Amino acid sequence: MVAPLSPVVQNDNSDYHDVDHGRSDFAGTKVRIAILLCTFNGERFLAQQLESIARQTCPDWFVVVSDDGSTDSTLELLREYSERWGDGKLSVRQGPRSGYAANFLSLTCDKTIEADYFAWADQDDIWQANKLECALQKLQETSSQSPALYCGRTELIDEQGARIGLSPLFERPVGFANALVQSVGGGNTMVFNQAARQLFQQAGEDLDVVSHDWWAYLLVAGAGGSVIYDTSPTILYRQHDANVIGAASGVMVQLMRVRMQFRGRFRGWNQKNIAALESIRFQLNEESRMRLDRFQRARSSRGLARVIWLRRSGVYRQSLWGNLGLVLATLFNGI
Repeated sequence: MVAPLSPVVQNDNSDYHDVDHGRSDFAGTKVRIAILLCTFNGERFLAQQLESIARQTCPDWFVVVSDDGSTDSTLELLREYSERWGDGKLSVRQGPRSGYAANFLSLTCDKTIEADYFAWADQDDIWQANKLECALQKLQETSSQSPALYCGRTELIDEQGARIGLSPLFERPVGFANALVQSVGGGNTMVFNQAARQLFQQAGEDLDVVSHDWWAYLLVAGAGGSVIYDTSPTILYRQHDANVIGAASGVMVQLMRVRMQFRGRFRGWNQKNIAALESIRFQLNEESRMRLDRFQRARSSRGLARVIWLRRSGVYRQSLWGNLGLVLATLFNGI
C-alpha cells in the first residue's frame, strides 16, 4: 500500500454523481467487478476518468489503483476520491515500477483482489456510462467455466475531449491465428472473467511481454477461450503527447508498420510473445500448439520455405496491407 497521504481539500465538482454501493443484479445474476487502474503522473485527466467510472450503469464495481511512482498530484487526487466514494470503492497500492505492462499484470495476478469480472482502465480515458454493462452482456453469454475476454473499438478524442475519429474497424474473425501476429483490442477496452484471470495467474506476472493487452489476446485465444470484439465503441480514448501507445490509423500508418517489420522490431516482438507462450504451453489447446509450432517453423526456415510454413500456420492480420507486409517480412526474415 502507498504511504499515508496528507489530507486534501475536496473540490466542489458538479459533475460528480453519487455511487450506488449495493451489489448489482445484472441479468439476474449478482456480479462484482474489479476495475484495475494503473496510474503514473495522471493528474491532467484522471478526474474525468474517475467521474466516468462513477456513472456506470452497473453499480457493483470497485477500483484498485496501482501507482507507478507518480510525482504530481495523482496520489492526492486518488485519496480525495477514495474518501468521497467511501465503503472500499477505491484503494491504492504501489506499482512495480517496471513499465505499464508489468503494472497491469501485477494487479491482474494479485490473489487478494477478488471479483467475478475484471476490467482494465487507463488513467486518461473517459468511459461511456454503459461501458461495463455492454461488456458484461457479452461475457455472460459465455460459460463462466471457460476463459472469456471482451475488447472493442474506441472513439478517439483529443486533449480537450473533442471527438476526432474512431479506431480501426477489424472485420475478420478474432482468434489465436490472428493474435500470433497482431493485437486487435486495446487494454483500456478489455474486460474478462474469472477463468481468464486464472490463466493470467498461472502464467505469472513476471513475463517479459510486449504489452498486457496483446498478451491477453494471445493467452485467452490460445487456451481456446472466447474473445469478443465489439464494433460499437464504449470508450473515449484520449490521444495526447504523453500516450504510451496511440490509436493512429490510415494508409501512412500501415506503410510505417510494414517498414517496421523489415527493421526487425516485429521479429523481436514475436520472439517475446513466443517465449511467453512456451512458458505456459500446457495451457494452450491442441490447435493453438500446432499453429505456434508452424509459425516458429516459418521463422526458422529459409527462403520460400518461410512462406510455405507461414501459410500452413494459418496466421493472418486484419487488413490487406497488413497481410502483404506479413508475407514480405516473412521472406526477409522479419517475423
